Amino acid sequence: MSTRTDSAGTVRAAAIAIFVIFGTNGFIFASWAARIPSVTETLGLSTGEMGAVLLVGALGSLVSLPLTGTIVDRIGLKATVRFGGSLAITAGAVLGIGLLAHSVWVVTAGMVLFGSGIAFWDVAQNIGGADVEHRLGRTVMPQFHAAFSGGAVLGALIGAALSAARIDLSLHLFAIVVVVAAIIAVVPRYFLAHDAGGSPHEGAAAAAPGDGGAERIPAAETRAPKGTVLDAWRHPRTVLIGVVVLGATLTEGAGNDWISKGVVDGLDASEAAGAALFAVFVGAMTVARWFGGRIIDRIGRVAALRISMVSALIGLSAYALASTYLLSAVGAVFWGLGAALAFPMGMSAAADDPRRAAARVSVVSTIGYIAFLAGPPFLGFLGDHLGLRHALLAILVPILVALALAGVTRKEGSGHGAAQ
Repeated sequence: MSTRTDSAGTVRAAAIAIFVIFGTNGFIFASWAARIPSVTETLGLSTGEMGAVLLVGALGSLVSLPLTGTIVDRIGLKATVRFGGSLAITAGAVLGIGLLAHSVWVVTAGMVLFGSGIAFWDVAQNIGGADVEHRLGRTVMPQFHAAFSGGAVLGALIGAALSAARIDLSLHLFAIVVVVAAIIAVVPRYFLAHDAGGSPHEGAAAAAPGDGGAERIPAAETRAPKGTVLDAWRHPRTVLIGVVVLGATLTEGAGNDWISKGVVDGLDASEAAGAALFAVFVGAMTVARWFGGRIIDRIGRVAALRISMVSALIGLSAYALASTYLLSAVGAVFWGLGAALAFPMGMSAAADDPRRAAARVSVVSTIGYIAFLAGPPFLGFLGDHLGLRHALLAILVPILVALALAGVTRKEGSGHGAAQ
């Protein structure tokens, strides 16, 4: 059914449910990412070899992402999130077993499942967030991504505490499996129904979050064909948004994967101190995302994206070139603030047309996740030769590309990049 029949209470419950799902996703990811140095040590891998293991997880995501838009349209958001969550839970158990056995192959298999599960989960939660955002008529996607970052902060802090207490990572992973299983069983039932054949705005023009304030979506637009994934790949604006999100994903992903190990290797910090710096990074992202929606609605996506990329450029440079842990932490703050909004703005831009949201978000996510495919092994290889912190300076290139292409995120139909 169309979301036009949903009450304010139903939309509010859906927003809370999506917030929780985003937060759980972030918690799972950070619980793993914060302890990558421990995984590297347990398996006896070099930085480049650990990058290759992370690459396999990215391959699992890349294979699954193009399918997600079609799957959401066919089985719905609730089932897709539960399917992705079930794969992630299974992956956690496999990873735990692999670490207990000191088996690189079992851990690698777990990474395939993890990457695939997170891909289904991630696209579905973004489509659900876009449904709520369109229904409310204001920018709330950054707050959903703030939940992801907040969950990541919690996961990173717990990871740091457990690392300092020398709690085995396998036990850590098994505990997460139990918690996440309970959440995905209950929370998705409150999602709004995603109607592939209709629009959240069908029958009435509704306010939509955009560039420089709310705009009206013409009734004729809501009756247009929804299009296929292939149509989305042929849509130039969607592909360019994907390139922006690729830069954003590299910027954020480099911090998630390597910011803790960078100070452990480059500044002789302890593993706990590295995990704490990761928490600083995601904490800065959480703050920017929580308050970012109001800023975007006031100054527009394009200006907000440009400011974000400049902050990321300054922060990443400071982190990579700093000679002390404190200066690296300051750089991590600016890096986190800059990395915070580009990805959720890209998701909102891809979902400007609700009827085509599933296909376009799937395409943009697929392009963006190429960063997870190429980023870890490339940075790991450079890290083996240049030192990990200096290798991260390579991310300045995609930051500059995203800065140059910021204009494509302008509200579709506002005179720039109209729908095709």
